[in-house]
Amino acid sequence: MCKKRNSKRTPVACQLSKAGIDGFLILLITAVGAAYVAPATGSGQGAFSLSSIANCGISVIFFFYGLRLSREKLRVGLGNWRLHILIHLATFIVFPLLILLIRPFFATERNLMLWMGIFYVAALPSTVSSSVVMVSIAKGNIPAAIFNASISSLMGVFITPLWMSLMMAGRTGFDAHELGNVVAKLSLQVLLPVAAGMLLNRRWGTFAEKHKTGLRMFDQSIILLIVYTSFCSSFTHRVFDGFSAVALVCCAAGMVLLFFTVFGIVTFACRRMKMNREDTITAQFCASKKSLVHGTAMSKVIFAGYSGAGLMLLPILLYHALQLMIVSAIAHKKGVEV
Repeated sequence: MCKKRNSKRTPVACQLSKAGIDGFLILLITAVGAAYVAPATGSGQGAFSLSSIANCGISVIFFFYGLRLSREKLRVGLGNWRLHILIHLATFIVFPLLILLIRPFFATERNLMLWMGIFYVAALPSTVSSSVVMVSIAKGNIPAAIFNASISSLMGVFITPLWMSLMMAGRTGFDAHELGNVVAKLSLQVLLPVAAGMLLNRRWGTFAEKHKTGLRMFDQSIILLIVYTSFCSSFTHRVFDGFSAVALVCCAAGMVLLFFTVFGIVTFACRRMKMNREDTITAQFCASKKSLVHGTAMSKVIFAGYSGAGLMLLPILLYHALQLMIVSAIAHKKGVEV
């Protein structure tokens, strides 16, 4: 993109983009900082509060996601079942099992809440747009990436709440018997808009593709609003009191370790399964990434009424930023090697 003759991006901006650092990451950090400075602004409740606006925005995001998701794209990727199974096993089974192994190291009640935030990352589905973009840059199997990222998003509506219900039973007001209610709310807020969008794909799909840049800006605006309001609530209730900068750095380092552990496991599995280069790249990128969109959207339902929602979102914010930087560097390197 930076090599285009008419590109208005500066060399510094191009290099930052290659490293996965863009304006959105800076805005995410700014949103957290704004919540710290003025928590009362975003912690209000009511029909016209920022939190309510964010709830409505979630449904709009997924409607336009469905509008861009054609049945042709899904049909193209159906055949490669070995690749699909590997990606979804890594996304929904390997990730959570790895985090379960470190639970004994989070003994205190406060640290256990942080562990649940990390587990929430592990239980989330894969990303959609960024996975496809990175697979494209690295010269991977693009149709398979579209298929798996899309299916992962839909599966996450059921699997993520299931994992969280098992881990949070009896804590933070979330009990196992509420699983059905959570899935029902997510179905109304996520699956129903996606289905409506898919039904209208043939009529308005071209419109959505034509305006995907504007829609992406809308998506990011809603994510920023959710992050801001969640952290406003957490700062208002002093949820982060007792957590030091060292703990934040350790959490970030843990996210990097988690990424490379899953990336390594998937790479090893691809070699054992003798997958070609394109499928290996797709498996590596789709299986190791986690969706900030779904993380923020589902947090509004799963952690509804919980003042520590900001703490639950902290690990996915860190993972999102770090995965973009790491995968961007890997994707550009693989793209150059071809």
